[in-house]
Amino acid sequence: MSTLRLDPIMCHAHGLCAELLPELVELDEWGYPLLDPDEVPPELEAAAKRAAAACPTLALKLERSVVPVPAPREAGRPSGARSLPRHG
Repeated sequence: MSTLRLDPIMCHAHGLCAELLPELVELDEWGYPLLDPDEVPPELEAAAKRAAAACPTLALKLERSVVPVPAPREAGRPSGARSLPRHG
């Protein structure tokens, strides 16, 4: 899955993203995009890529969502337990 991200400093309010992807992008009263904070649905992924690629200032990005992988636990130690440092 992916998420749309906007660099507000780079954005110059051209509004092309809202034209290409009205399902996920609205414009505020000054013409700056307001993005849907949810992940991009699979059926809109191609349109989101086009909208990001068409941004004249490259302010819109389509980022892959990272699924966190839990760290492996040490055998015999309950989750959350910490090791004590060894001295010697």
